[in-house]
Amino acid sequence: MEKIFEKTGRKLNGFLMLFLLIALIILHIYLIYLGITTEDTTILWFFIPLVIGIILISSGFIIVQPNDSRVLILFGKYIGTVRNDGFWWVNPFTTRKKVSLRIRNFNSQKIKVNDLHGNPIEIGAVVVWRVVDSAKAVFDVENYEQFVDIQSETAIRQLASEFPYDVTEEDKPSLRGTPQEIAESLKKMLEQRLEIAGVEIIEARISHLAYAPEIAQAMLRRQQAQAIIAARTKIVEGAVGMVEMALKALSEQNIVRLDEDKKATMVNNLMVALVSETEAQPVINTGTLYQ
Repeated sequence: MEKIFEKTGRKLNGFLMLFLLIALIILHIYLIYLGITTEDTTILWFFIPLVIGIILISSGFIIVQPNDSRVLILFGKYIGTVRNDGFWWVNPFTTRKKVSLRIRNFNSQKIKVNDLHGNPIEIGAVVVWRVVDSAKAVFDVENYEQFVDIQSETAIRQLASEFPYDVTEEDKPSLRGTPQEIAESLKKMLEQRLEIAGVEIIEARISHLAYAPEIAQAMLRRQQAQAIIAARTKIVEGAVGMVEMALKALSEQNIVRLDEDKKATMVNNLMVALVSETEAQPVINTGTLYQ
């Protein structure tokens, strides 16, 4: 396949050519008047070329708005693109295709797909894009707008299948846990797919993410269970550290001497007080007062 890249098309100032067109029209009217008054048939030799010239000049005007462009095609060959906004005149024999260079949004539908662990999820994304190479957009793909839509949905499906919906480990990426990393991955996928169409991806982010309705309740209970286990694990780890610090401080400062049985009793009491979900009730041991 022939590679085509955008290049600047030749153009002339539209107002200059408009002035020339008006001058030719005035000359044409004068020749008609002169031919009628003098009945000179030789004027017809000037009349016909003037008509042809007026028609050709009048068919070459184009108006280009800001962030807009015209792709020029002369007898099937690409000859350039006019990007500069304003009033211009181009070769009247060219075919001019309008290509917008404005920033656009693609809001995907909610797509049902399986994540990395095989869980069915619903996912949608917003893609911000624009055309940066009008020649590629016109000649390398059939319909660049439809191409963006299809490739964006394909990239979203691929992204969802390469990452899990959620993970318990904080250092591992997931669709829900690391949105910035997921957005960068989606943007790279889209850039690779849409480069052929001369499209630049400005931003790509997930706009909708949820478990499929048939497993939503089950996965919610699973997330709640995982959250409870993670919280209890943190509590136990903190309690063990506090007990260790307490025993070490008592030993170093010689506040009290504890044998192994009393240490075990103290550890048990502290762990119950620190880990228990209910409020601990203090118990004062006064048995030694009666010995």
